[in-house]
Amino acid sequence: MMRLPATEITVAHEDWYARDLSGEDHMATLFTDVDLTEASGTGATFDSCVFRGVRFNSAHLTELAFTSCVFDACVFFDATLERCKLVGSQFAHCRFDLLTVDGGNWSFANLHRAALAGTRFDGVRLREADLSEIQASGARLTGCDLSAADLDRADLTNADLRGSDLSALDPLTATLTGAVVGEAQAILLAEALGVVVHRD
Repeated sequence: MMRLPATEITVAHEDWYARDLSGEDHMATLFTDVDLTEASGTGATFDSCVFRGVRFNSAHLTELAFTSCVFDACVFFDATLERCKLVGSQFAHCRFDLLTVDGGNWSFANLHRAALAGTRFDGVRLREADLSEIQASGARLTGCDLSAADLDRADLTNADLRGSDLSALDPLTATLTGAVVGEAQAILLAEALGVVVHRD
């Protein structure tokens, strides 16, 4: 169950199409049915905000902070998030088709059961994130810090996991058919299965 932060301000049914969010500062705000399609900007801050039914389609956001925020039924179609901070944020019933995440810190984020098929996460810090039961078939999770992340029953079919920290991944509970890993990762997964690997 999501923990909703208390909000004091409401922004509802606003058309923020192609809005430049640079430098904006929002705290304890409820955004509902707001259109942020093709929004852009650098350095904006959203703290303890709730986004409900917000559209981030084709948005390109750089170094924004969404700390302890909740995203409910939001759409991130073809969005790009570069070096953004989403520490402690929670996602439910969101659509992530063609989402690209380049760098940034998503530690402690809750993406339980998120539909991440075909998304791209490159160099993202996801320490202690809840990634249990994610549907990430064909996703790219390269160079990511997944240490202490919950990957229980994650579907990583055909996912590219090269360069990511897989120390928290239990190959007995996740689906890894066709997943692409590097040699060191393959040895780690084999050892997690109890296989004795001789490095000749």
